[in-house]
Amino acid sequence: MHLMSASLLFASTFVLVFALGLQSQLTNNGHYLMAFGNSLLIGSANLVVLKLGPDATGWQIFGYLAGGPLGIVCAMYVFRRWIGRKRNG
Repeated sequence: MHLMSASLLFASTFVLVFALGLQSQLTNNGHYLMAFGNSLLIGSANLVVLKLGPDATGWQIFGYLAGGPLGIVCAMYVFRRWIGRKRNG
């Protein structure tokens, strides 16, 4: 059970931070509709984090802490690739 909730905390934190990073890029670049939809992803991931996070121990804390840094780096990469494609094609 602890490994399962550690995985869920990792995934939800990854998605939350990914979506927050993406939200920043979307709003700064005027993508209103995508920012609107992305907010639903932020809320969903945040619900999971808030549900599992308060009782986290050991591997669960590790999963929570590992998800954020990977999520933001992936968001930056994905957005730059997406913008690069739009500019080039």
